[in-house]
Amino acid sequence: MAKKTGYRIGDLCRLLDLQPYVLRYWETEFPALQAPEGASGQRLYTEEELEIVRRIKRLLYDEGFTIAGAKKRLDAELAAGGGVLGAATLFAEESPAAEAPPPPRLDSDSSQRIERVGAALAEILAEARALQRMVREEESGPYLED
Repeated sequence: MAKKTGYRIGDLCRLLDLQPYVLRYWETEFPALQAPEGASGQRLYTEEELEIVRRIKRLLYDEGFTIAGAKKRLDAELAAGGGVLGAATLFAEESPAAEAPPPPRLDSDSSQRIERVGAALAEILAEARALQRMVREEESGPYLED
């Protein structure tokens, strides 16, 4: 089956489960995503642009990047993959991210300091609650009338 020569914005959005306004916004934020208008005046997206949109969506929605972070990552990936035409190959070869190493264990001194801080915070909270009760009692007390 031959690949499509261009996707209209509605078709691309249906394929990738996006709203058209989201895609239009991404076009303003990601220079690599600049679909030219066809003869009818509608934007026509290529296969390469489809892959770029798919990658942007993955960066933002699945990997939790901000727009700025996604821009930097996408630019780096496109540069490493040889530009827009190498993007589809680059994205297909991605490997899953490695698991983060476990946090370092705390030594006994650090654990004791954390416990002391926790106890001090508990005391401060108890004092704040007592003050709050006092203020409420004063506010609800009898009013003096002239």
